[in-house]
Amino acid sequence: MPLQRRLPKRGFRRLVRNEARRKCIAIVNLSTLAKLGEVSEVTPTTLVEAGLVAVGRRIKVLGDGEIKRAIKVNAHAFSRAAQEKIAAAGGNAVLIEAD
Repeated sequence: MPLQRRLPKRGFRRLVRNEARRKCIAIVNLSTLAKLGEVSEVTPTTLVEAGLVAVGRRIKVLGDGEIKRAIKVNAHAFSRAAQEKIAAAGGNAVLIEAD
């Protein structure tokens, strides 16, 4: 029997709680928002209707990709790069309060 299995185990890890928290956040990139078409405002319901996010998920927008038109994006969290790129395109990044 290997040594690691013979020694007693001590403590515990909170893997279940961390995994549950991770599954609550949906990541959306700017390149995905650019593919939505001629939408002037992006909300969580818009993303659910487009099939990009599951219902009830918190949304975090990341700055991967480019956005060329001004849009208003409503999300629970933004990366700094995403905020800068949205503002540079003339858009607006609005934070939604957590429930």
